[in-house]
Formats: sequence, C-alpha cells, structure tokens
Amino acid sequence: MSRGHCILSHGFESGPDATKVAALARAAEDLGWTTERPDYTDLDARAEVGRLGDVPGRLRRLLAIAGAAAERGGPVVLAGSSLGSYVSALASLQVPTRALFLMVPPTRMGPLPALEAAPVPISIVHAWHDELIPAAEVVEWARTRSARLLMVDDSHRLAGHVETTARAFAQLLESL
Repeated sequence: MSRGHCILSHGFESGPDATKVAALARAAEDLGWTTERPDYTDLDARAEVGRLGDVPGRLRRLLAIAGAAAERGGPVVLAGSSLGSYVSALASLQVPTRALFLMVPPTRMGPLPALEAAPVPISIVHAWHDELIPAAEVVEWARTRSARLLMVDDSHRLAGHVETTARAFAQLLESL
C-alpha cells in the first residue's frame, strides 16, 4: 500500500526525465510513495506567452493532476525545481497538500504573484551561488515560514548536489 503520492514538477527548459526530479522519484518510491512527473515542455515552448512560457497553463495542469490525486485519497506531496517549485507552492494554496519540497524556488517572477504556499511542512534546497534567484531572498522567505532550508555550495542547476537533494526529500517524506 502506498504511503502517499508525490507530484514532481520539472523546471523551465527541462523535462519530466530531468536528473533532479528523477532522483526525487527514486527516493520517494524507495520509501513506498507513488510518484508522478507532469510534462510541461509543451507549455514551456510557448515563448510568445512570456519569457517563461505559459506559467498559468503550468499551474492549471498541476492543479488538475493534484486535484485528481487528492480525490483518490492519501497524502499528496508537491515538489518542484525552479519554475516547478513556483507552481507547486501556488498549487498548495488550492489543493489539499501534505508537504512541499522546493528546489531553487523563485520568490518573485516579474508581473506574476509573489511566491506563496499553504501552511504545510516545507523543505527547501537552494544554492548559495544561484545566478537567477538571490539566496538572501530564499533565506528570508524560508525564515518567515519556519521552513527547513538546506543551502549548498552550487549554482541554480544544483548539478553538484543531486543526491544531497534526494536525501533531503527523503527526510521530508520520512517526517510525515
């Protein structure tokens, strides 16, 4: 029997088989959770919609998937990388979410709403040398929510900390 369901959202210009979300899926499945990795590549390709593709479309797709998972019962954990973490956090405000796992989350996205999240357990992995999202902004966002925060010596892609990130995700799931 599954302990719950994890929905893992990839970042912009990435895909559902990306290294980080694949590592999170393995970590969750090893602990008895089911996983799902939505594909947003068609929405990301809509450059005419905006610099980051169709962000509202990403959110709608995630809400539909998470809503269906919540209806099936059992806890739903939302996780994502960069733009995937942004839509995961926003989705947590609209669908029952047990916890959030955010990798390099953007706290602001131009004209889009500032990052907000449901009052659930939140675990964040961010890079000290993130070239896109200032570390200080993420530290402050995490502080105001008493979120678990792991800062690593890396850049936005977290390429040197894939396994560290997967272990942090496993720790969050084990704490639920």
